[in-house]
Amino acid sequence: MSQEMNHFSKRSTYWKPLVVIALTLTTWALRNVGFGVLWPTVVAIGSTLVLRSALAGLMLGALSGSVLIENGSLWTAFSAVIEDHTIPALQSGWNLSVLIFTLALGGFVALIEYGGGFQALLERLIRPGKSQKIPSSAKLQWSAFGMGLVCFFDGLANSLLVGRTLKPFAAKVGVSREKLAYIVDSTSAAVACVAFISTWIAYQLAMIREGFDQANVLAPNPYPLFLKSIPYNFYCWATLALLAVVIWKNWNIGPMRQTELNVTQSEKSGSPKSHSEVPAESHLKKPSVWKGALPILFLFGSLLIGLYQSGSSKLDPDSMAGLGWMESVAAAFGAADAVLVFVLATLLSCLVALALNWKPGPKGTGASFHLEPGMGAPDVFMEGVKSLFGPALILVAAWTLSSTLKTLEAGPYLAGFLEGRLPDFALPASVFVLGAVISFTTGTSWGTMGVLMPLALPVVIGRLEGMEPEMMASAPMLLAVVGAVFSGAVFGDHCSPISDTTIVSSIACDVEPLQHVKTQMPYALLAAGLSVVLFILAAL
Repeated sequence: MSQEMNHFSKRSTYWKPLVVIALTLTTWALRNVGFGVLWPTVVAIGSTLVLRSALAGLMLGALSGSVLIENGSLWTAFSAVIEDHTIPALQSGWNLSVLIFTLALGGFVALIEYGGGFQALLERLIRPGKSQKIPSSAKLQWSAFGMGLVCFFDGLANSLLVGRTLKPFAAKVGVSREKLAYIVDSTSAAVACVAFISTWIAYQLAMIREGFDQANVLAPNPYPLFLKSIPYNFYCWATLALLAVVIWKNWNIGPMRQTELNVTQSEKSGSPKSHSEVPAESHLKKPSVWKGALPILFLFGSLLIGLYQSGSSKLDPDSMAGLGWMESVAAAFGAADAVLVFVLATLLSCLVALALNWKPGPKGTGASFHLEPGMGAPDVFMEGVKSLFGPALILVAAWTLSSTLKTLEAGPYLAGFLEGRLPDFALPASVFVLGAVISFTTGTSWGTMGVLMPLALPVVIGRLEGMEPEMMASAPMLLAVVGAVFSGAVFGDHCSPISDTTIVSSIACDVEPLQHVKTQMPYALLAAGLSVVLFILAAL
């Protein structure tokens, strides 16, 4: 039997490269076909699905686009995709700032984990009252929700920290590990996607900028546009609202009902729960809360001050004089060089975190990186940087694909093709559904944004033709489409069995990934259905 399975496993790997080769070879047949300009996107999505790698899929899509640009010459396409698309992307000051910010924030998160500040903040939330040794069921669930909101600036670190911290308490108070995994997973990506500062923000801003570039429209400052799109990120808000209702009403549906019932029956029978015992040292040594809080507060403060100073220096003082303080702050933020401010604020915050967390916390552990014996704070910072090196490569690949699509004028072609075929009220909902399908089947939210945003924005920009870019950036239809791309990308982070956030949440809570997907899926589909309705209403 095992020999047959091994034989089947070997056979199943043969078709993957064949499918990728077939997708790539089809490029030659579409060189002179009008809709061939969209084929690189098909190659990117198809290759990502088959290879389960967003990086490989995006680069193969870029190569396919380069083949079309070079009129079928594979050798020329190989060199051109690097020389004409990847290298220029890395020479852009904007893009370099995005990469530096993304990598530096990874080191920042690692440092405050290393010093124990995160653990101190989280344990403060779940500290038992005087009359109880462990939190109650409701308190533990609300604590998980609250802890997820506190750790808003990184999805993976959020899942690991909250899951690992609360797992020992869960079954003790009658909460299944599946329920805890659902709370952890549903909070992490949703909060990171709508936070005004996170490890996601640089990538999100870059993709908004790429969307305008695809439409050959001068991109407005993407940060104010992103802030305005946050209310339209309906799936993230629906997920968080539904989660609050589930905890408040103890609403268990589908397979989750049985898992919660099993825990309750186990409590009544007095079955041993060795896996859920609270660690003996969990409250003996308390790391300093300020080792985590001060760097975060410094980051927030420096960002707010930096954005205001950067923007106000570019505005006419006379025009600012007649504005109220809220209007002047909004105008300054809109004119600020957001990514440069992000880079400087993050680097300064890294120095603060390095000084405060030079020594490891009492537990001496980092939640989202591997801690070797003898590692010091500088080594931990570099481990945090390396932890985001993979996502940074995906960002570079997305820029490369976007550059080839821009040369092929894929965005204007798609906008012209859909003109009159898709009513306005259905556009944001359609973008959300497409993003949800891509993210679920690929397991990558960043890859979904990288493929979908440069294609979706030109479509809506084409329908807003004639508007000034700054006015266009405030149009509800455009904001709804931006929110739809982000919403669809997060759906896969919640539900896909191959998503890193799904798997990490499962591991952190000691749940089989497929069991986690099975118990969480009804809630995710309910939030997705509500989101479709909200996107249609917003477009109307």
